[in-house]
Amino acid sequence: MAYEDALAGWTKSEFTAGPWTRPVWRKGHGPAVIVIHEMPGLHPLVIRFGERVAEAGMTVFLPSLFGEPGRPASRNYALRSMLGAICIRREFFVWSGDKSSPIVDWLRALARQAHDECGGKGVGAVGMCFTGGFALAMMTEPSVVAPVLSQPSMPAATGSKTRAGATDASPAEIACAKRRFEEEDLSMIGLRFKSDELVPDARFEMFKKTFGDRFEAIELEDEDAQPSFIPPHSVLTLHLKESGPTKAAEQRVIQFFRARTGAA
Repeated sequence: MAYEDALAGWTKSEFTAGPWTRPVWRKGHGPAVIVIHEMPGLHPLVIRFGERVAEAGMTVFLPSLFGEPGRPASRNYALRSMLGAICIRREFFVWSGDKSSPIVDWLRALARQAHDECGGKGVGAVGMCFTGGFALAMMTEPSVVAPVLSQPSMPAATGSKTRAGATDASPAEIACAKRRFEEEDLSMIGLRFKSDELVPDARFEMFKKTFGDRFEAIELEDEDAQPSFIPPHSVLTLHLKESGPTKAAEQRVIQFFRARTGAA
């Protein structure tokens, strides 16, 4: 079976903004939600999450930023994909804190077009792992009203206390988000497993200090995770159980999207 068969029932198009063109799959009706995949790429469990958002009454956009769309996640595939993203430094910043990756400009443009096409109060966006912080940086686009940061892992914090308490958004982007949260009565959700070394305690403490009660932290125990080939990390995909706290977290995110975008 070809990997893209996992996206059967989705409509594929190409979206260009600035120097980048990327494939995007679309499904559903109602206000828009952009689901930005994790490492190693747009794998079937990311697609499953997108299906559930679409079933809840929203139009889901699945951009493919790296990897092979539809290919199942595995340890070796994730390592190869990570090394490839590090090499494409023109598009992604891996080690640098206090700045967003250039590809976020492309995502903002996608959000703007999605809102124009789908209407509603605005656009939801979720980033995962490598892309976890992208939804926060996207808040400089006025159409984005519901950011979700699932296991935001950048900048890579290995060996650096400074990076552990940082995120991949610039001070100007953070200030814009903070202002919009207050002026427009918005908020964001962050999700992680408490033991996850890729998402340090200091990073969530920074979010709590910066955004106060506008930041809703969902922090899970290891026993909440579905067993997988890596330790507990991917809240909405690899480590999602169909009952218990991770399922409740998934449902909370979908409800958040429905309320903020106007699908509810």
